[in-house]
Amino acid sequence: MDWGLFFTYLAACGAAAASGALIKPGPWYAALAKPRWTPPDWAFPLVWTSLYLCMSFAAQRVAGLPEAAQAIAFWSIQIALGTLWTPVFFGLKRMRAALWVMAALWISVLATFVSFLMVDLVAGLVLAPYMVWVSVAALLNIQMVRLNPTEAG
Repeated sequence: MDWGLFFTYLAACGAAAASGALIKPGPWYAALAKPRWTPPDWAFPLVWTSLYLCMSFAAQRVAGLPEAAQAIAFWSIQIALGTLWTPVFFGLKRMRAALWVMAALWISVLATFVSFLMVDLVAGLVLAPYMVWVSVAALLNIQMVRLNPTEAG
């Protein structure tokens, strides 16, 4: 394990985490209609912390491999889009615009997942929960727009 690379990728995840920490859902989100299967609020920081650790571990495994350039490029795109989603959804309160960001995020996470699998099986498998979580988040974003058409922005 390359701890320097791990902490470098974890620092990149820190930017995404900071957007979630600085832009709180607040009363606007609390008042929205949500699907019954919406995870409880306390689950989000726990899940994201675990995912950021997994994402950093996977990236450090792949980063030093000679065929990893495209995989790391996809990783960079997904972390940037993940950082953008929170300010668009919670900060600007633009659920429809956030849905477009989410679509790009989902595609970039899928590309990262597949490319990591191709370069390093363990790294790819470590990203599987992230692929699942982003899929759930995308469905949640879709349902939030559907259930709150006048608030969707």
